[in-house]
Amino acid sequence: MKQVYESFEDAVEEIHDGATLLVGGFGLCGIPENLIKALRKKDVKNLTIVSNNCGVDDWGLGLLLKNKQIDKIYASYVGENKEFERQVLAGELEVELIPQGTLAERLRAGGAGIPAFYTPAGVGTKIAEGKETRVFDGKEYVLEKAIKGDFSLVRAHKGDSYGNLIYRKTAQNFNPMIAAAGKITIAEVEHLVNPGQLNPEQVHTPSIYVNKLIQGDQENRIERKTVKQN
Repeated sequence: MKQVYESFEDAVEEIHDGATLLVGGFGLCGIPENLIKALRKKDVKNLTIVSNNCGVDDWGLGLLLKNKQIDKIYASYVGENKEFERQVLAGELEVELIPQGTLAERLRAGGAGIPAFYTPAGVGTKIAEGKETRVFDGKEYVLEKAIKGDFSLVRAHKGDSYGNLIYRKTAQNFNPMIAAAGKITIAEVEHLVNPGQLNPEQVHTPSIYVNKLIQGDQENRIERKTVKQN
């Protein structure tokens, strides 16, 4: 059985200043929103964040950004956050932009124990500057290193008290590889059930990768709402 926490503040208590956090989600879909709010309340500083993006100005990782808790972020898309833009232009935030597929594979490699891999993405661009390149079968590839973190924060639709997790639909985006790539993985679960109630064939993250569990309700905000005009 994994430790199941009653409060989100207790669940993030171990997270310290200067930690590297891997955070699941894509836009506002599948983000561990309550764990992020608990980190804002904890006011931990000098964080390095690895996530597909940095939320929006008033939600998700944007809350930590606005509170000046993030020093550096590795991401593939940052276009929805004006405070992000302001901090970058002011020299207050260090950013490493990574092609989305490369980011996913660097995280997957980190969880699989693979130190590095070659990819054609970014060859001949600034992405490849200062990195080793090799030619395979007449095509050039750039060497990318795996990403691992001190803590992984993920969001699951269902989980059991052993720590097995199931993600809902597109929340399968970055959550599975992030769950495997952190030294300590904290899972925010919408529906927590007893062992034996999950179909093993539907489990996306096996319990061996999960250290802490907490159940909570999410707001599930929409990043950009588009409605059809009559």
